[in-house]
Order: sequence, then C-alpha cells, then structure tokens
Amino acid sequence: MSFPTHRPRRLRTTAAMRRLVAEVDLAPRHLILPAFIREGLAEPRPIDSMPGVVQHTADSLKRAAVEAVELGLGGLMLFGVPATRDATGSAGLDPEGVLNQAIADVRAEVGDEIVIMSDLCLDEFTDHGHCGVLDADGRVDNDATLEIYGKMGVAQARAGAHMVAPSGMMDGQVAVIRQALDAAGFEDTPVLAYAAKYASAFYGPFREAVDSQLSGDRRTYQMDASNRREAIHEVELDLEEGADLIMVKPAMSYLDILADVAAMSPVPVSAYQISGEYAMIEAAAGNGWIDRRSAITESVLSIRRAGADTVLTYWAAELAGWLKEGK
Repeated sequence: MSFPTHRPRRLRTTAAMRRLVAEVDLAPRHLILPAFIREGLAEPRPIDSMPGVVQHTADSLKRAAVEAVELGLGGLMLFGVPATRDATGSAGLDPEGVLNQAIADVRAEVGDEIVIMSDLCLDEFTDHGHCGVLDADGRVDNDATLEIYGKMGVAQARAGAHMVAPSGMMDGQVAVIRQALDAAGFEDTPVLAYAAKYASAFYGPFREAVDSQLSGDRRTYQMDASNRREAIHEVELDLEEGADLIMVKPAMSYLDILADVAAMSPVPVSAYQISGEYAMIEAAAGNGWIDRRSAITESVLSIRRAGADTVLTYWAAELAGWLKEGK
C-alpha cells in the first residue's frame, strides 16, 4: 500500500504546533466594542434580545471605557438613545445631547488611550426611525440629509470623537462629512465609512437596543442581500470621497463580501458582527446546543480570516479577557 509523503496532519499534532502555523490570529487590538448609552437611566438597562449587553448610564459607560483600555481593545463605537426625538434628529447635533455628551465624557475619562468612534446617523434620533430626513412624500431625502450629516460629524469631532463613522448609506456622505470636518479644523479626524451595509433581517435586536421608531424598512438606501459586485462599487465611491477606513455590515452572513472588499481595499477594513449574529449564538449556547466560548471565538476568527483588520463585536471585552489570559 502506498502512502502520501506529505501529511498536513503533521502540523496539527499539538496546540503549540497549531499555534505556530496559524495563518490568522486574534488579539484585543483587533476588537471594537459597540456601546449604547440611553438618556435618563439611573441604572444600566439589560437588552432582552442581547443577553449580556446593556444600555449604559453615563457612569457605567465610563467604567466600560476604562475596562476596554485595560483589556487593550482597539476601539469603542458609541451609540446614543435620546429621551426625545423629532423629524430631523436634532438631538444628534446638540452638544449636550446624549451621544455628544457621552463622547465628551468618555474622552475625558480615557483620553487617547483607546480610539473613540461615534456612529454618525440619524436613525436613533428621528421620530420616524429612518437614517435621514423625509421629504413631503415620506421618502428619505438624500441631499437634505447630507447637510445634517456634515454638521453632525463636526459636532461629534468637537465633542472629542477620534473617528466618525457614517452608517446611513446616503450617496455622497463621506465627501460631505470630510469637507465639513476639514472646514471646521478637524483635518486629522478620520472617517470610517459603512461602505457596504446591507438591509438585513439580522438587525432585529439592535432595534431594541436603540429603541428604534422605524416603521417599514430601509431597503431604498441600504444594499440588497442579492448583490455582490455592487459592494465593490460602493466601496470604490467611498474611497474616492476620502474614506480612511471602510466597513462591511453584517459580517458573518456576508463573509464573501468581506473577502472581496479586503482583497481590493487600500485602506483598513472593519466588519460588524451584528446584533442578530450575536443573539443567535447566545440563544444556541443558552440552550446547550453549542459550546459558547468556542463558538464565539470561532465566529470572530472567521471574520478575521475573511479579511477584516478589525471586528466590531459585542463580545469584544469578554473575548479580549480570554485572549489576555491565554485561554
């Protein structure tokens, strides 16, 4: 009987051997923690559909930021949930609004020890739940929204955000925000563009997290799940407009898109492991159907393997703790 002279299994014999030849690694610096702050809370409020995730108070958010620094996380992505909303999302521009105040508080607490990122979108602040203002026919007005985005980017940079992250998928948003930042003296504030953001059924738990007022869907401006080549076109447009980093969202259901984007992008690529992806693993683990820690680690590693330089994940702090302990 003839046997092959080369056996790939030789490089899998021990944990040390597998670690030696690993093609992709995970480190705390690769992880970005999304965090929600809700106006008016006296105590952190658990999010039922996302076990282990809360809406923060100002104090609990600052504690989470300090922990993130101690764990060596790459960044924090902040989302605000205001007490009142209106048609234009004016709370997103208010220097004392929940998100801008949270940015300032976190920056004062941890300084430059971690990259403070801010979600730049109107959906949390509008009474209709869309990512932009609406015209007389109830459709999202792209150009009117851009004017607000530019002001919002400046407000967030002025509050202390190291990086702004437009997620509304408005055409031309990166160019308008870049111009507004530069004009206001924030030439060094980078833009992380949600360049390939798909309309997804997996956003459901996030809607609870931000108390979304949305009725209907966002399919007229977020990407269709059927389309692959279009993602490259969207990324190219954002790069032409000056994006410093780009993002693919969701992550796990769109690893093919992530791999395509990573192969062509000259700038760092992020991917967002979204709320529904988080909730599925937590639910399966909670029922004893899968091993929780192994599934979490494997899921994030798969996103890195597909080409993400950084991963936004609600497990960022917990996973970083495991990595630092060498588990």
